[in-house]
Amino acid sequence: MSRLLPLIALALAAACSPGETPARAALPKPAQTYQTAVFAGGCFWSTEKAFDGLRGVRSAVSGFVGGTRPNPTYEQVVRGGTGYREAVQVTFDPAVVSYRTLVDRYWRTIDPTDPTGQFCDRGPSYATAVYATEAQTATAEASRTAARAALGARNFVTPVYPAMRFWPAGAEHQDFARRHPVRYEAYRIGCRRSIRLHALWGEAAVG
Repeated sequence: MSRLLPLIALALAAACSPGETPARAALPKPAQTYQTAVFAGGCFWSTEKAFDGLRGVRSAVSGFVGGTRPNPTYEQVVRGGTGYREAVQVTFDPAVVSYRTLVDRYWRTIDPTDPTGQFCDRGPSYATAVYATEAQTATAEASRTAARAALGARNFVTPVYPAMRFWPAGAEHQDFARRHPVRYEAYRIGCRRSIRLHALWGEAAVG
């Protein structure tokens, strides 16, 4: 445990904040055979990691959803008042992985009983939600109902909202867990993310 203390201190001091500002990442253009899903799951580093590399997933891009101001920046969103939440846009091949599979996985990456943020990240920009297209809404709602039943939680607060414009975050936020594994691990441990997820979901927890 003594070896973890410096890591935990680092995580709590810089929770979901990269400390560097390269140019904004470009969002990959989906091929016609690909579809997209958008999930707000607290800190987008973790949500991105949960889907990146999954079979059938072409890309997982960190960004923002839910507000109306164009081209939001990380600094604007975390200051509050923009209506945006940190989110991830998942581009996937529906012939390989279904939207329902992705939504089912999403629930296991979050604490859907927490209305004020996720783990050590607090505030409206870290609130959770599924943003579904009209074609996706029935599937998302069915998945939510099943997840709520599996959890047995009356205070299952994560909603399904209509799809809104997704804006990619800067390049410093993309693939953060892969590019900065030590720092990400410090963040994950310091926020007690895995402990809370396993308390909720058991072996089905992701992260």
